[in-house]
Amino acid sequence: MTTSLVSAKTVIRARGLSKVYQEGANEFRALTDVHLDIHAGQLTLLMGPSGSGKTTLLSILGCILRASDGRLELLGEDVTSLPETELPRIRREAIGFVFQGFNLFPTLTAAENVALALDVRGVSGDKAKNRAEELLAEVGLQDRMRAFPADLSGGQKQRVAIARALAGNPPILLADEPTAALDSTSGRAVIELLQGLARSHGRAVVMVTHDPRVLSYGDRILQLEDGRLTREESPRPPYGVAHHALPAQATANFSEEFRAEF
Repeated sequence: MTTSLVSAKTVIRARGLSKVYQEGANEFRALTDVHLDIHAGQLTLLMGPSGSGKTTLLSILGCILRASDGRLELLGEDVTSLPETELPRIRREAIGFVFQGFNLFPTLTAAENVALALDVRGVSGDKAKNRAEELLAEVGLQDRMRAFPADLSGGQKQRVAIARALAGNPPILLADEPTAALDSTSGRAVIELLQGLARSHGRAVVMVTHDPRVLSYGDRILQLEDGRLTREESPRPPYGVAHHALPAQATANFSEEFRAEF
């Protein structure tokens, strides 16, 4: 079920977020006065040129970095000034992370990588093993549970990483360039999975991307430039679905604009 922008529950609310890095007498402003609401049941894409602040913003939303200024609420809780000792709880209970580089342990099987994330949350033994297998089946890897990362394709590794991110059943899923290192088939499978986790499971999924192949999957496309949110683009129809495809000329124009910008 797809939720509308009006009816969707707001799970992340950011007001006036700024991030400034100080190096001696030099100051670098990575984010400036970002106002943002993220809704349950939607896949939100964050786009912009390199250095525009996308990953910085994602890290702040995930309580990995602290903003220099502004207010951040997750699931109605103001986390702006929480002590550092409280932030692991927020990340553990509310947020799942997916990274471009997969970050899997090479000496653990797919199931063991997922089970380790469950162990961190206090689930161990057979319960963790069974839940890990359920999560891997959910992402379509029921036949690769005993495989080591070296024996998996890039797309399969990313699906293991997504299963691991779902270990705590988080309402928020943050993904940093999850399709960047994948071929078109694997990339499509991953973005369709993320879209389904948002629309069918009611999660708020936020994805940083440079990948033009995924744009049509987003419910919202937010553009950043020089650390500022500059515009929001309209949702696009599902990528690769013929009867919803963008007109050829519109697609060509967008591709030309995208190449020019990046």
